[in-house]
Amino acid sequence: MEKQTLPNSTLVLVFGIISIITCCCYGVIGLIFGIIAIVLANKATKIYLESPELYSGYSNVKTGKILAIIGVILNAIYLIIVLFYIVTIGYVGIEELQQEIFKNYGM
Repeated sequence: MEKQTLPNSTLVLVFGIISIITCCCYGVIGLIFGIIAIVLANKATKIYLESPELYSGYSNVKTGKILAIIGVILNAIYLIIVLFYIVTIGYVGIEELQQEIFKNYGM
């Protein structure tokens, strides 16, 4: 009997990669993708563990889940930093800081 691909195994991997790549988007987009990837990975893992001989692609699920966990951690840290800056120096302070950086580095 031919093995079938585990449902959402590729999607978990893609969402895990996207969660890391988008960690600089204020931590929100990557956090969403990371959480979705973790939930899908947990569902796929349960399906695989019920009958591992029927499915292939479990390595994508494991890799995607690890990437999603890393992405969630990075996004959470970045979101906390952004919220800290907003609370401490406010939007005006952030704009002034960005203008100073652009002026000093010629961007």
